[in-house]
Amino acid sequence: MLDNLIVLYSLITVVVFVGAYLIGSFPTGYVVVKLLANKDIRTIGSGSTGATNVKRVLGFKWFIIVLLIDGIKGIIPVLAAKLIEFPLLGLLPVIAAVAVILGHSKPIFLKFHGGKSVATGIGTIIALNWIVGVSVALIWAIITYFSRYVSVGSIIAVWVAPCLMYILDKPIPYIIYCVVGALYITILHKDNIKRLINHEENKVR
Repeated sequence: MLDNLIVLYSLITVVVFVGAYLIGSFPTGYVVVKLLANKDIRTIGSGSTGATNVKRVLGFKWFIIVLLIDGIKGIIPVLAAKLIEFPLLGLLPVIAAVAVILGHSKPIFLKFHGGKSVATGIGTIIALNWIVGVSVALIWAIITYFSRYVSVGSIIAVWVAPCLMYILDKPIPYIIYCVVGALYITILHKDNIKRLINHEENKVR
């Protein structure tokens, strides 16, 4: 009986991981810019497929739309994993969260060249715990507005997430995921950090 449960959970885990990765791999920014401007967003600005780079081509309206879609990409697979999770301290939702972030930043449909996973990452956090997720989103919006740098708001906001998860006494896998996710997103922003140091980073407005 135990062996059967282990096999079943393993199969479910593989399906969840692959499904979440494929959802994350949907290149929202690339598709929107290609359809509306007939341009390859990977050849524009930072080369990222994320919402910030979309703004450079299509303006603030599509920045918001792509931001929301990428956030929803993070929410859907994690919520689905929570619905079918066995009582194992929240491991399956975290596996889905990791997979969807990897999909967004390294999408198989674009030869593993994607975005920086901030919106998708916040979406995963909202799905894990809406209080933490919404708080992180608000912190991102406030810091981005006043600093006028999306990268500054993004890096600070993602590091707030594990702190809030810990304060609210959420499962250990959630906290570990938020720490690792924050580190991963910070690494993806390494070029932005260099530009910030050199006062060369583009402002959001």
